[in-house]
Amino acid sequence: MTDKTVLISQQGAVRILTNSNPGARNAITPTLYAELSAALTDAVNDPEVGAVVFTGAGDFFCSGGDLNLLAKRRELPASERREKLEGLHDLIRAIRDCGKPVIAAVEGGAAGAGLSMALACDMLVSARDAFYTVAYVKVGLTPDGGATAFLSEFVSRQVLTEMCLTGDRMPAERLHALGAVNRLTDKGAALAEAIALAAKVANGPQRASARINTLCRQAHRATLEEQLEAEAVFMVESQADDEAAEGIGAFLGKRTADFAALRRQKQNPSS
Repeated sequence: MTDKTVLISQQGAVRILTNSNPGARNAITPTLYAELSAALTDAVNDPEVGAVVFTGAGDFFCSGGDLNLLAKRRELPASERREKLEGLHDLIRAIRDCGKPVIAAVEGGAAGAGLSMALACDMLVSARDAFYTVAYVKVGLTPDGGATAFLSEFVSRQVLTEMCLTGDRMPAERLHALGAVNRLTDKGAALAEAIALAAKVANGPQRASARINTLCRQAHRATLEEQLEAEAVFMVESQADDEAAEGIGAFLGKRTADFAALRRQKQNPSS
């Protein structure tokens, strides 16, 4: 038995982080902020980890903030309410800025800040029958966790406004059509598909992948000149990296690149 909110497991080079609060449909708690942030840091620092999968226990990804806790915050001064909200926002930043790719595996649904966490991930695998909702308006609240920022990357202002003002559910298939969901699966298969996708990513060049991830994360908000500069900086770095020597050498030698061997050498330089 464990009283941990975040359960940690490993399949090959894939670290699996599970938000385990199934009795409340994996509602977000302050405990999650610290545990998930720490788990992401551990994954980044572990050379055996190439990618991360984030999911929810049971048949639901995350129902958002715990309304029992939120109801009590009206009694706090505004400064304390802001401090507690920053716990969520720091977690969103930790997911977005993770040094290794993070893939969400969504079953059932993602509501409120649960939607924010799913969209903060680099890729998203969803069961076809799952739904997504901003939801806040239904309880007299406004969005947080970056929900409006993430949604605005792939929906128009009009669709964003409708989602936020109605709180209606958006089916996974529509989010897939809009480009927010990478892969749709049958019910119960999202985690397995996310692990398979993560394993494919994890076998790649770790430092080049981190640079690519940074470029992709900032591309939607950078100007062309800013993005050209970032690409130039990373290409110059990558050309001098052992990963490029291995990758180009493997291609020219008609063999499969062994980037995992490079990671082992970095971990054990004397071996």
